[in-house]
Amino acid sequence: MSKADKKFKVAVVGATGAVGHEMLSVLAGRNFPVCEVVALASGRSAGAEVSFGEDAVLKVRDLAGYDFKGTDIGLFSPGAKVSAEYAPKAGAAGCVVIDNTSHFRMDPDVPLVVPEVNPQAVARHKKKNIIANPNCSTIQMLVALKPLHDAAKIRRVVVATYQSVSGAGKEAMDELFAQTRAIYVNEAVRREVFTKQIAFNVIPHIDVFMDDGSTREEWKMVAETKKILDPAIKISATCVRVPVFIGHAEAVNVEFEKPLSADEARALLKKAPGVTVIDHRADEGYVSPVECAGDDPVFVSRIRDDISVENGLSFWCVADNLRKGAALNAVQIAEVLAKEYLQD
Repeated sequence: MSKADKKFKVAVVGATGAVGHEMLSVLAGRNFPVCEVVALASGRSAGAEVSFGEDAVLKVRDLAGYDFKGTDIGLFSPGAKVSAEYAPKAGAAGCVVIDNTSHFRMDPDVPLVVPEVNPQAVARHKKKNIIANPNCSTIQMLVALKPLHDAAKIRRVVVATYQSVSGAGKEAMDELFAQTRAIYVNEAVRREVFTKQIAFNVIPHIDVFMDDGSTREEWKMVAETKKILDPAIKISATCVRVPVFIGHAEAVNVEFEKPLSADEARALLKKAPGVTVIDHRADEGYVSPVECAGDDPVFVSRIRDDISVENGLSFWCVADNLRKGAALNAVQIAEVLAKEYLQD
């Protein structure tokens, strides 16, 4: 068998969740070279069935009883506490874990990777056999910022996010649906997942509050951008949950060290990997979250000069948070890993 023909045993941990389902779909859709795919979840989900591609159905197995020895790659999205326990066990057994949770992202011995931005960081996975997948809002922003940073060096970013409820899981999606229905039929609006009503509302609060008044989601965008792209970049983030099922949007304002016009930025972004520019200064000449759901790229629109600051630029970007913000990015990391580091 040639190196190009090598196939890999892949375990998907958290296979019954929204991101786990998407990981299985992306693996199949991108024809990742698998010899076997194992679906893992908690004991209460063992025996359930999940789809892999158009025809294959996998029986879910209990994570607690699974031996990772002989498994090449583990795609993890089971929650931070579960990853904290099982990712090191899998790594010690020789399985390279690509973890979608927040637990390992700031570990100095764990690379944090967006393949369009810093694929070379995958090389550092050998210390713990763990690679971290960044936060969904960070991923899409950095895919758009990378070519601009290379051209003119970013000094400062101010970003406001408009994040869909799927970023908080299936229960959050169910809550938006139930609250919307309740309002229409004049029933009491119940909330269990979110701190305030999410239907017909926006909530400027994602994750827990920190001592400085920011939320942990906002801190993640700052810390992860510095780790992945450039520690010198200054960032201010405001993260908001909106009543959209799938698709995160961001309004991004950037200040550069050197001049970079909107036309120059547009041309750079059109050539950038992972980016699709749809930017027409007319009705419907931009992309909204509803339109990006189910698609892979980061869509960039509304590119314009910011005349309020020297070397300033503003743009709008949207992406499917379950795909590029989670599952797709993880599988792209696995593709780099398989091609460059697991061929021996």
